[in-house]
Parts: sequence; structure tokens; C-alpha cells
Amino acid sequence: MDSFEINKIAGCVLGTLLFTMGLSIISEGLFAHPHMDKPGYALPAAAESHGGPAAAAVPDVPLPVLLAKADAKKGEAAAKACTTCHTLAKGEADKPTGPNLAGIVGRKMGSTGFAGYSDGMKAKGDNWSYESLNAFITSPKALFPNTRMTYPGERDPARRADIIAFLRSITDGAPALPAP
Repeated sequence: MDSFEINKIAGCVLGTLLFTMGLSIISEGLFAHPHMDKPGYALPAAAESHGGPAAAAVPDVPLPVLLAKADAKKGEAAAKACTTCHTLAKGEADKPTGPNLAGIVGRKMGSTGFAGYSDGMKAKGDNWSYESLNAFITSPKALFPNTRMTYPGERDPARRADIIAFLRSITDGAPALPAP
């Protein structure tokens, strides 16, 4: 291969790179978007389900009344989000991110073999009652400020009651529901 052939090949490679760079500059000019002040997008549906205008309109209903009307099947569907970090079936091992929730109702807080419990939860020493589960599902960080749980909480009281009803259904010998 002589030097003229090498120069042609190098010229083609450099020409292709120049064309690609030019095309990139032109496309950035055509399809530029304004700079975002903060990353991410506002999701109106998320704002409504977690304390937005729709949640403010929900009247306060006592937990025993909500639990009397709760549907464990709806709670099972709502608890699908929990399976990201927790297991739900009896006898399943804990996940690295969270303990198994089967049998949680009435169980001592922070008492399974899961190693990731916060110090506050282990020190509390109480059993998971319907009221404490309701408070935790409402806002885990409000009940245990140093919890490692990243779930922001469920603001809808009816959905919380459904989730608690489901957790009760996967707990052998669960305590009786409080009287409405």
C-alpha cells in the first residue's frame, strides 16, 4: 500500500469525524431544551396521592372504622410496591433491603434476623399494633427518624387500612381488630 492510499483512508476517517461533529452541533442547535432549575419532573398524580389537594379533603376517620371496612385483596395489590424491598410469604427469607412482613402484626419491632433495622426500632421494644403499623405506613421517617426505609408513606387512610388488613391476613394468630 503506498502513501497516497494511506492519505485517502486517513482523509475519509477525518472527514467522517468532521461530518459527525458538524451534525452534532447542528442538532444541538435545533433540538436544544431550556436549562432545568432542578432535576426531575413534577408529577401531579404523585402529589395528589401523597398529601396534595385530594388528600387534604379526606375527613379523619378513626382507624377501627377504617379497618372494619378494609379489603385485604385491595391491600395485597397495594402491597405489591412493598415487594421491592420486602418478602411477603410465610417462610421466605428476608431481602437484603428489608425483612419478611409475614406475621408482622403483633410481632416485636425489630425482632427478626434482619440486620438492617434502625437503632430506634430495635430500642423501641413494642409490638407492631394496628395503630403503630398505621403510623409507620403513614410516614416511616416520622415514627423512626433514622429508619433506612426510603418509602415516603401512604397518605390515603383507606389504602393504609387495606394494607394493614392484608398484613393481618398473612399473620397467623393476628390480634383481633379493634372495635369500631
